[in-house]
Amino acid sequence: MTDTLQLETIEQLDSFAGQPGKRILFKHSTICPISTSAYEQFQSFMGEQSDIPAAVVLVREARPVSNEIADRYGIKHESPQIFLLEDGAVKWHTSHWKITKDAIAQAVKG
Repeated sequence: MTDTLQLETIEQLDSFAGQPGKRILFKHSTICPISTSAYEQFQSFMGEQSDIPAAVVLVREARPVSNEIADRYGIKHESPQIFLLEDGAVKWHTSHWKITKDAIAQAVKG
């Protein structure tokens, strides 16, 4: 299982997102039941694979980082929200109930 980073600064986001290869970025609201469910799906996926780096942004606690993700990639903020980055570009993203272990697995395979 890969350790999941928690991004708290834009510098950490730059470092994480700027690496080559595939990476998963999850925006999580700790007060939202939909986000909790999506986070469990994300954690389930991460528990079964070991080669894709992943990071979480707690949207309320790290608002500047959450806003930077929306601005940088031109994708309206939602939470929960998940992104598959490849070589610094968004290859796939979705939000809310569409965040499932199977959906993440399909995106990573594609």
